[in-house]
Amino acid sequence: MNKIKKTSKTEQDYQNCNFNKSCIYEIRVLGELPEEWSDRLGGMQIIVERKTGSKTVTILTGRISDQAALSGILNTLYDRHMTVISVKMYPEKLNI
Repeated sequence: MNKIKKTSKTEQDYQNCNFNKSCIYEIRVLGELPEEWSDRLGGMQIIVERKTGSKTVTILTGRISDQAALSGILNTLYDRHMTVISVKMYPEKLNI
């Protein structure tokens, strides 16, 4: 008997994002990146969160053209010795 796997709503949301298509990403790293680095990071919006008693976190948000561009951004962060906390991909229908 064949079982049909149902696709969850979350999985359906990501159907349009794949290896060679653009998608919206949020990347969080420990430490502070200057806003001037936006061009080096594919035009990502840079927001620095400073909370009393916590480490500074930089949030990068924006559209990345494909997985190769994402890899380039992550390599730039690695070269700068930034600790990546998380990488999130958002469905196309979200306007971030």
